[in-house]
Amino acid sequence: MSELAYQYVVIRCVPRVEREEFVNVGVALYSQRADFLGFAWHCDEPRIAAFAPDVDPRSICDGLSFIERVCAGDASVGTAGQQPMGTRFGFVKAPRSTVLQPSPVHSGLTTDPAAELERLMDRLVR
Repeated sequence: MSELAYQYVVIRCVPRVEREEFVNVGVALYSQRADFLGFAWHCDEPRIAAFAPDVDPRSICDGLSFIERVCAGDASVGTAGQQPMGTRFGFVKAPRSTVLQPSPVHSGLTTDPAAELERLMDRLVR
């Protein structure tokens, strides 16, 4: 099987932007050629609570669940979830000034986007 190009962003929990500190909490991976958009996340509540005691870890998990539903094309999240796959990835990778922020976009090649998403999760988040 030929290799497929993909792009990914790491989703970071950034409780205080001015400190420039963050915890990686998820990865969104998009491959147009493979018709694949996946999102995996891990919300380590004790770690987040220790890192940022004033942030409610459940609100982080709720935000990550929202991103997951956007990536899955879930219409219950509104217009963002009803867009074409590339547009949904654009929504996820767009810079924002909230507690959950995307990294810069990275790229790579893989023969299996779902397996690559899990590999990135193991390497960057868990």
